[in-house]
Amino acid sequence: MLRASYSSTVREFLQLSDEEILGKLTRSFSLGFGWDIKLEQLSAWVEQIKILKAELLKHSDGKIFFEAAIPRFGKQADNILYILGVVFIFEFKVGQNEYPKSAINQVMDYALDIKYFHKSSHNIPIIPVLVCTKANTISNGLEIHSDKVYNVLKSNGSDIASIISSILKQTNNLNDVENWEKGEYHPTPTIIEAANSLFNNQNVNEISRSDAEAENLSVTTETVLDLIQQAKAQKEKHICFITGVPGSGKTLAGLKIVHDARVKDTDDAAVFLSGNGPLVKVLREALRINALENNRGTRADVKVSVESFIQNIHHFRDNERDSKKPPVEKIVVFDEAQRAWNREKTSSFMSKKRGVANFNRSEPDFLMSILDRHNDWAFVICLVGGGQEIHDGEAGIQEWFNSIEKNYAHWHISASERIIEGDYLKINDLEDIKRKTRFSCNDALHLKTSLRSFRSENVSKLINSIISNEIESVRSLYESVKERYKITITRDLNVAKNWLRLNARGNERYGIIASSGGLRLRKYGLHVKNDIDPVDWFLKNRDDVRSSFALEEVATEFDIQGLELDWACIAWDADLRYTSDSWGCMRFRGSSWQNVKSEIQRRYLLNTYRVLLTRARQGMVIFIPEGDLNDLTALPSYYNGTFEMLSEVGFEVLR
Repeated sequence: MLRASYSSTVREFLQLSDEEILGKLTRSFSLGFGWDIKLEQLSAWVEQIKILKAELLKHSDGKIFFEAAIPRFGKQADNILYILGVVFIFEFKVGQNEYPKSAINQVMDYALDIKYFHKSSHNIPIIPVLVCTKANTISNGLEIHSDKVYNVLKSNGSDIASIISSILKQTNNLNDVENWEKGEYHPTPTIIEAANSLFNNQNVNEISRSDAEAENLSVTTETVLDLIQQAKAQKEKHICFITGVPGSGKTLAGLKIVHDARVKDTDDAAVFLSGNGPLVKVLREALRINALENNRGTRADVKVSVESFIQNIHHFRDNERDSKKPPVEKIVVFDEAQRAWNREKTSSFMSKKRGVANFNRSEPDFLMSILDRHNDWAFVICLVGGGQEIHDGEAGIQEWFNSIEKNYAHWHISASERIIEGDYLKINDLEDIKRKTRFSCNDALHLKTSLRSFRSENVSKLINSIISNEIESVRSLYESVKERYKITITRDLNVAKNWLRLNARGNERYGIIASSGGLRLRKYGLHVKNDIDPVDWFLKNRDDVRSSFALEEVATEFDIQGLELDWACIAWDADLRYTSDSWGCMRFRGSSWQNVKSEIQRRYLLNTYRVLLTRARQGMVIFIPEGDLNDLTALPSYYNGTFEMLSEVGFEVLR
C-alpha cells in the first residue's frame, strides 16, 4: 500500500487548522525517517498547506497525501491527490521562479512509478503537476499518453483548482478512494536502485516486487540462506548454482544474500565478486554518488565502504594467488559464473599479465581451491546466466562441475534441474554429475520470472525463440507481449533515435547498443570499436554528451551485460544475418566478411545478440541498415533477410 507521513480526506484537511496539519505531518515524518526537520522543509510545508487549502475548496471529494513514499527512488512525492478516479501528483518548488527540466523529470518519474507499480493505478489517469510558486502562470496543453499518464502540467499554485477542473471534465470515473489506497504496490527496481537500497541498509524487499509472479526471488534467497546455516552447523563445504532467465534478478539475489543480517551480522565474512568490469565500475560509482548525496560519510570512508560492497573477482584471485592460508571470507558469491575463464585463458593471462609461469588451472578450479583451504566449512554461490557466454576463454558452467568432480568431490552441490535448460548443461552431463558428486536438486534455485521487463514476463522467452530460430513460437509470444512491451524495427537510424526520445519520459534512460563484431555499422556513424566509459554512459544526465542519452557512443555486449536501459536501440549488423531460414554467423576480417565455422564461436555470437536483445526494461527499436549495392561489405542482401523475418513475425515497422 502507499505510505504517507500525513493523509486525510480533503474535507478533513480543509477543516483542520494549518497548525494541526503541520504538527501531525512533522511528528509522523520525524518518526518515520528519524531525520531532523530543517526550517526550510517546515517553511515549504506551510506554503503547501496554504496553497492546497485555497485551491481545494471546490474539490473536496477526494483524499490528500503529504510526503508519499516512492521507495524505488528513496524519495517522497510532496503530495498525491486522489479525486473522482484520477490521481494528481504534485511536486512543489517553493520560491522557484521558473520550471526546471530536472523538476519536470522528477515529477514524471513519480507518476510513472505510481502508474506501473501501484496496482490500483494501472488503468486510471495520472496527472503529474510541477508547482513553482514564483513562476508565471502558463497555459497548459492537456497531452495524454496511451497509458493514461499526462505530460507534466506547470503551475505556480494559483491555478491548481482550474487544472483539476479541466482534467475532471475529460474523465468519468467512480470515486473509489478506499480501494485505490489499498492497492498493492510492487515496484521493480533497477540493479542500481536495488544496490543503493542495500548499501544504505534498507530492506530491499520494500522496493522489489513481492507479488506472486516475482516471489521466486524471495524463495530463492531464503533457500540459499537456509543452506548456508546448514553448511555451517554441519561443518560442510557447499556450492550452489542460481540459474535464471535474463533479467530475473540473479545479481540482486547475490547482493541480498551477502548483505542479509543472518550473514552480515556474524563473524563469517561474505563477499560479492564479479568479473564484469563495467558492472563493478557503474555500481561503485552510483553507490558513491548516492552515499555522498545522503551524507553517509567522508569521501575516504565512502570509497572504502563502496569498494568492499562489491569487488572484482580478478583482484580477489590475484590477492589469494600466493597465499596458502584460508581467505577471510567463508561465503563467496561469484556473479556471472558461466563467464569464468577456462584453463588456457587463465594460464595465458597469468603468464603474460602477472608473470606467473606454469599456472595450469582454470579460474573455477583455482577459485574453488581458495575456499577449500578452510578446515571446517565454506559456501560458494554461483550466479549463472544461460546462453550468456560471449567471449573467447569463457568456460561456461561445465568447467565448475569438471573441477568439482576432479578435485572437490567432498563438496556438496545444490542446483535446480532447470540447469539443463538455457545452454547451461546437457541432460547427459547432469546425469553424469549426479552419479559422480554429492548433488542435490532444488527447484527454488532457478529464477523463472524476468523482473527487468516488468511490462511483460514473456520477453526473455521471445528473445530465446528468435535466437533459437523458432519462428512460430516468436509469433505467438509476440502476441502476448506487444500490448505491454514495445518492439519496433526500422531501416533508418534517425527514425530509431527519434523513437527513443519520444518514448522515454522523466529520467528513463535510453541508448544505442550493438555487437562488438558489428564493424560495418561504422558506415552509419556507429563505432563499436571505440571504448566507452561505462560510468559516464550509464550515469551521466541528458546534458552530457558522454551519456547514453546523447546517442553518439555505442555500448557493446561487454559494456551492457548485467546492466540495463529503459529503452534501447539495438543496431543489428551483418555479423548475424538471417538467410535461407537460418542464422548465418560472420566475422569481419580486413575488408570482407568470413563464415564463422567454430561451433563455440557461433554460440558466442548468438549469445551476444541474446544479451543485446534482453537489456531493455520497457521496449526497444531494432535498427537494421538498408545496405548499399555499391559497397561489397554492406550489401542489402546481408540485411534484408533479418529485416523480413522480424517484420513477418509482427514487429511494427517504423519508416
